[in-house]
Amino acid sequence: MHSLSGEIKAFSKTNLRKQCTQVTTLSGRRIIETSDGSIVDVIDDTTQPGMGCGYVQDNSLDLQIGIIKPYLLLASQDAAQDLDTLRTFKVSHILNVAYGVENTFPDLFVYKTLNILDLPDTVITSYFQECSQFIDRAKAENGVLLVHCNAGVSRSASVVIGYLMSRDGLTFNEAFASVKSARPAICPNPGFLEQLKNYKPQGDINTITHTWEN
Repeated sequence: MHSLSGEIKAFSKTNLRKQCTQVTTLSGRRIIETSDGSIVDVIDDTTQPGMGCGYVQDNSLDLQIGIIKPYLLLASQDAAQDLDTLRTFKVSHILNVAYGVENTFPDLFVYKTLNILDLPDTVITSYFQECSQFIDRAKAENGVLLVHCNAGVSRSASVVIGYLMSRDGLTFNEAFASVKSARPAICPNPGFLEQLKNYKPQGDINTITHTWEN
C-alpha cells in the first residue's frame, strides 16, 4: 500500500501533461495559453481570423415606429436621427427624453429635451406634466410628435403610458397594453413600472394646457 506522502515525494513534473487554453476576448481576439508545467507561452491564434467573437454585435438600426395615435409616435434615437423616417411619418415635433443624446435636426423640427436617467429611482412621473403639455402642443398645432429616448423601451415608453393615463383616462394596464401593441419592444424598468401603477393623474383629463415651452 502506497502512502500519499510517498507518492507526492516520488512525483516528477515531467509527468505533467501539456495544457492548452484558448481565450476569446470581447473584441474577438483569440489567444492561446500553453503550459508544460514550468513555462507558459501566450500567442495570438490566427488560424481562424474573424471567427469566435466574444459577443455578437448588433449594429443594425432600430427604425421601428410605434404609432400610438395619429399625432403621437414612439421610437428609439435611431429613428429620431433618420431624416427619411421622420419625413415618412410626417414628424413635426420631437420630444427627446434621453440622456446625452443631441437633437440632430434643430432647424427642421420643434424639439423639447429632458435629460432623464433610465434608473429605477428616477422619479419619471415628475416629468409627465411637462411632457404631456408638449404633446398637447403638437396635437393643437396639427403636428405629429415623436417621443424617443435611447432605445425607445423604458423612458419614452413610460412617458407615453403616462400621457394615455392622463389624457385618455386609461388604467395602467390599458395604457401599457396599447403602447406594447404599437411597439412590442417596450420594457420600462421596474422602478418606472411601479410608479406608473401608482400614478394618479391630477385635473381634468380633457384639459389642454396652452403654456408652451421649447
